[in-house]
Amino acid sequence: MSYINSEVKPFNATAFHAGEFVEVSEADLKGKWSVVFFYPADFTFVCPTELGDLADNYEEFKARGVEIYAVSTDTHFTHKAWHDSSETINKIQYPMIGDPTGTITRNFNVMIEEAGLADRGTFVINPEGQIQIVEISAGGVGRDAQELLRKIKAVQYIAANPGEVCPAKWKEGEETLAPSLDLVGKI
Repeated sequence: MSYINSEVKPFNATAFHAGEFVEVSEADLKGKWSVVFFYPADFTFVCPTELGDLADNYEEFKARGVEIYAVSTDTHFTHKAWHDSSETINKIQYPMIGDPTGTITRNFNVMIEEAGLADRGTFVINPEGQIQIVEISAGGVGRDAQELLRKIKAVQYIAANPGEVCPAKWKEGEETLAPSLDLVGKI
């Protein structure tokens, strides 16, 4: 089953955000663009580099109307402890959702059952609550916030410009394509 254009399944969870514990559900993803960013565990190695990269680029995500939700199977208490003890994680201003039951992680099909941890899964969700981008990486491969931003710019562009598509390596402001019979075999 393809995740593209599927609706985010219902969930309720507690997140550590802006020094507080807050409740988050699938309803919070609607009405704006969202990134649900799964990572294996707090207090690890690749994960803080990814979360720090997102934190360093967070203002650009916000400027595009995108909220980031980091999710691991740790608790919201563990997220707070990591936030308080790590200079890298202390930079984070986006919600860090605790998923100790694995409900959200299973909803997105990124649970590593034998470990009780999440794969490195990235899901971009449109304001209607539908998944538009899915990326799942091997545990040892960190993701790049700038590449994620490039993809978000492309998916936002095509959402605003029906009938156009963005070619490989497309960057904002570059030429797009309008699929038609005239282009068949000419690219």
